[in-house]
Amino acid sequence: MAELATIARPYAEALFQTSRSELGATQGWLDGLAAAAGNAQLLQFAANPKVDAGQVFQVVTSVLKAPLPERGVNFLRTVIDNDRLAALPEVARQYRQLANAVGGSSDAVVYTAFPISDADMASLIATLEQRFGRKLNASQQTDPSLIGGVRVVVGDEVLDTSVKARLEQMKMALTA
Repeated sequence: MAELATIARPYAEALFQTSRSELGATQGWLDGLAAAAGNAQLLQFAANPKVDAGQVFQVVTSVLKAPLPERGVNFLRTVIDNDRLAALPEVARQYRQLANAVGGSSDAVVYTAFPISDADMASLIATLEQRFGRKLNASQQTDPSLIGGVRVVVGDEVLDTSVKARLEQMKMALTA
């Protein structure tokens, strides 16, 4: 079977081209579909040969928090009819990348050893935006293994100022 990224690309690009006027709204319902499609039980249900596309559509739409717009309904039916439900999380990721490219922004994940306040996070994001030269849509995750400091992932770029990374650098220097 082809790689999910390859399967997802035409769906993400087509959806992006048809929804340029409402990128944010489309990203919202697409993220909901991706979250639903990330459920292993739902994928197992959809893969059952005794279940038809209408039943899969009903189950997926029943777990969504908000109703889908007409474009979302049509998109979901197409994905289900082509047996590509498992590719939805990758479609959402690629769509977000396309939308971010238009807006000149990037998604960022800030890993911290301990939760930080909203004010500290805002200050950190402002500094990171200057460092990376673009607007960042940041989310925070706690990773106690960092011991201290932060690790920031923006696309394929990583800025690691954590204590764990520094200890690893010292270890490498001492054993070299």
